[in-house]
Amino acid sequence: MAEKKANPFTDLIFNVIVPSVVLMKMSGEDQLGSVGALVIALAFPVVFGGYELIKFKKFNFISLLGFVSVLLTGGIGLLELDTKWLAVKEALIPGLIGLAVFISTFTKYPVVTKLLFNDSVLNLTLIKQKLSENGRQPDFDKCLMRSNYLFASTFVFSSVMNYVLAKMIVTSPSGSQAFNEELGQLTLMSYPMIAIPSMLMMMGIFYFVWRQIRQMTQLETTQIFKMQ
Repeated sequence: MAEKKANPFTDLIFNVIVPSVVLMKMSGEDQLGSVGALVIALAFPVVFGGYELIKFKKFNFISLLGFVSVLLTGGIGLLELDTKWLAVKEALIPGLIGLAVFISTFTKYPVVTKLLFNDSVLNLTLIKQKLSENGRQPDFDKCLMRSNYLFASTFVFSSVMNYVLAKMIVTSPSGSQAFNEELGQLTLMSYPMIAIPSMLMMMGIFYFVWRQIRQMTQLETTQIFKMQ
């Protein structure tokens, strides 16, 4: 069984670049047509997601939302619904993820804790020992809670930006060639304008957690992380 996920560059090609090119360049009536181009463009992330599911045997909440997002986009285009629903859909998906992250703060398994504070990444035994010895465990628990709130806020940022971009870029009637071209532009622009800033925000959160671990345990980086 494969253990590693597909290369992020491959994800970018099949989920962003190829669908965008198909929508922007092949929606003319002398080519695939607006409906044909939309169906083929959306087929790429669906087929690629199914391939990953079969190959890596992994399926999670975020993957499910991504699949639902593709189906909703297709439905809006094929049923020729008002484009306002596209903006709502673009905001809804990251908004739901952010809500799930926020709610996880009040459970035994906050998302940030599961992502970072696990024994596959960190030397948990040593870290917990030092936190206990220094009497900093309650402070570190608060740090993780704040980090989870910040993590949820990155999805709120994505939700707002998705809505604004969709309203600005996609203005033509759904089902038209212009709608497909604008949808392709939206897909292409959302990556640098939303995904990259969100990724930088997440990296900042992880850096904050790492700094707090160092300060509260007095451990060096090589002692904190499992070096394989």
